[in-house]
Amino acid sequence: MKIDKKLIKELTDYLNEFNLTELEYGDNDTKIKVSKSNSVSSHIISDDKNQTSPEKKITSPIIGTAYLSPEPGAKKFIDLGKQIKKGDTIMIIEAMKTMNHVPSTIDGIVKEICVNDGSPVEFGQTIVILE
Repeated sequence: MKIDKKLIKELTDYLNEFNLTELEYGDNDTKIKVSKSNSVSSHIISDDKNQTSPEKKITSPIIGTAYLSPEPGAKKFIDLGKQIKKGDTIMIIEAMKTMNHVPSTIDGIVKEICVNDGSPVEFGQTIVILE
């Protein structure tokens, strides 16, 4: 399979032109997904039949400091391998002295927690990956 750099560049330009965070293009057995958080990145996925369980990403809705439990020393909201449902709290993000509960936007099993307790997060940054 030859990578069409011109098409990827064109899709990336659309992200910036229309102020989008993600864009997908599909043609036959090739799918191109272009997304940006802090920087623009491109992902190419081909032959969807070979993928057993696609990853689903949950991104930060705000800028702030991420906390994985409701208070220091308490049990974490989520752990690796845990089944979560849409609406379950996955972490708290503190912004301007306000604690904001971040709900899961999708159902899935926690594959990866992409932030550390007490670490800063940016708007749109991937914070959890589900399968």
